[in-house]
Amino acid sequence: MQNTRSQPVPAGLHLAIIMDGNGRWAAARGLPRSAGHAAGVEAMRRVVTAARTRGLGTLTLFAFSSDNWERPRDEVDALMRLLSEGLEREVGRCVANGVRLSVIGRRDRLTPAVAEVIGRAEEATRGGKAMRLRIALDYSARGAILGAARLCAARTASPEEFESLLGLVLHDPEPVHAVDLLIRTGGEQRLSDFLLWECAYAELWFSERMWPEFSNADLDAALADFCRRERRFGRLPPVAESGAAGGR
Repeated sequence: MQNTRSQPVPAGLHLAIIMDGNGRWAAARGLPRSAGHAAGVEAMRRVVTAARTRGLGTLTLFAFSSDNWERPRDEVDALMRLLSEGLEREVGRCVANGVRLSVIGRRDRLTPAVAEVIGRAEEATRGGKAMRLRIALDYSARGAILGAARLCAARTASPEEFESLLGLVLHDPEPVHAVDLLIRTGGEQRLSDFLLWECAYAELWFSERMWPEFSNADLDAALADFCRRERRFGRLPPVAESGAAGGR
């Protein structure tokens, strides 16, 4: 693949990734699904490092949706174990590289052991300034929006307070920049209840690669494509606006 790293990445860019395809990657190799999830955790580690070196401001990764509780118990247990072990293993690297880690989503259905690992990791990395890393765990965008709406009603809060209440529901009270670019791997082209509020004007980039195969070159290709796009947020391009002002 052509080297695309020469493309400038906007400062503070917020990248979100739906990491899809672990199970299909494993099945294609005659491996159990747990092996695919283990390979997916290694891909997470690789992409987090690449995102920091490319100057991203925020990286949000979809690790486990609220719907994923419906999967077989042994698969869920394996996923939780891999994620908690991965958090414990990477805390030191995050601290050394100035990466602040937070886990967004519900916590009332996590085991006390997993919740404790999350709390320790968040506290240890609280001072990170180089990049925000958010892991979406037991996450549902619709659930979070409904939860924030209920809080608004209970507190008779103003509509302007909605976003801060959304952060409170997600255990991520400090606001982050809206998503600029959303990547989904695995060949599917849907949002799957991920960051619906934050992705209102996100650029979308879909890859046929299974998540364990997603490489730094793939990340660079997505970032380069993003940098070539014109983002207007519903407005006309500057030339068209000036023409309209002149009566054209």
